[in-house]
Amino acid sequence: MADFYANLPTRSQRRLPLLVGIFIGLFGGWLLVDKIHGMGGGRAEPRPITPRSDLQPDEKAAIEMVSRVSPSVVYVRTVQKVARRRGFFDMDVLEVPQGSGSGFVWDEAGHIVTNFHVIAQALQQGTKVEVSISEHPNWEQAEIVGGEPDKDLAVIRLSSSKAKLKPIAVGTSRDLQVGQKVFAIGNPFGLDQTLTTGVLSALGRSMKSISGRTIEGVIQTDAAINPGNSGGPLLDSAGRLIGVNTMIYSPSGVSAGIGFAVPVDTVNEVVPQLIQYGKVLRPMLGIAREDEMTARQILRYFGLRGGVPILSVTNGSGAEFAGLQGRHEDDEGNELPGDIIIGIDNRDVMGYDDLRNVLESHRPGEMVNVKFLRNGKERTTKVKLQEAP
Repeated sequence: MADFYANLPTRSQRRLPLLVGIFIGLFGGWLLVDKIHGMGGGRAEPRPITPRSDLQPDEKAAIEMVSRVSPSVVYVRTVQKVARRRGFFDMDVLEVPQGSGSGFVWDEAGHIVTNFHVIAQALQQGTKVEVSISEHPNWEQAEIVGGEPDKDLAVIRLSSSKAKLKPIAVGTSRDLQVGQKVFAIGNPFGLDQTLTTGVLSALGRSMKSISGRTIEGVIQTDAAINPGNSGGPLLDSAGRLIGVNTMIYSPSGVSAGIGFAVPVDTVNEVVPQLIQYGKVLRPMLGIAREDEMTARQILRYFGLRGGVPILSVTNGSGAEFAGLQGRHEDDEGNELPGDIIIGIDNRDVMGYDDLRNVLESHRPGEMVNVKFLRNGKERTTKVKLQEAP
């Protein structure tokens, strides 16, 4: 056994082959790298930049428009305070973002317009609304001034903003034409100040609001609108507000080239009322309608395709003074259906949505011509509208 150990190589003898192996490896690696470097075609410099021609006029116009309008577009989010227990007696209060969207500056008083569904969560206790402005990116708290869920519009206000607010230029939706260029600026997926472009695809669309009511005259566009764009402006090529981006049609939940915007004429009618009263002043005739099932039965009985059967008339209302009748009994005690409203001011009324949409084009105190059926005979009367409670 002693001879066996005596014949083993010493430590220095064992180290020599290892050092030789390391040297060969390093030398081989150096040769490989040198060969790779040598594979190039010689000395190389960055490619020279090819001069481009001037931007096209429409590009220049779009760039100028975005630069001018972007300061008017804001980022809106709702934040909820959540208490988290840190110890038996200690609680941490965390502010957790709940939802986000876009908005735009309406006036220098700090009013911001957005969608109602963007700030709806802030109506819950413990939830607040915050706004970030492009030129002053810190989050600022805002208060809710008023909302109109039937039109999916809301107004919030920055009470102590340090930024100089730039109101957006307001256009009109009366003279829009299918095919004209449109631009959307907003915060899709939280990416603030994002521009998308497209054309006006269709006019006069109808869509359901957050309350289930139908919004008429809606603008359809193929400008990409994604989650986070809600409440942002839809602009024409002059940078004027022509609509408020509200929703998309998409099976996947992202832009499929079909977006919808509330027309600016509706916005310009609703927003001043929200600022002044905190709500929309709705005119009313002073009637109560039959429930849907009974209304269908009455319309079917008279062979009508549409109309609003009156259940009752409010005492002291314009409808009562005009002589409209609700459900009543005849001299023999038989129950008779009330009058059926079929038109107002030369516009057909096929259902309650039609009735409300027609009335919303008027103001309390105005007179309207009401066409109705009584015992199968067509009649007309004038009704003075009153403010709905």
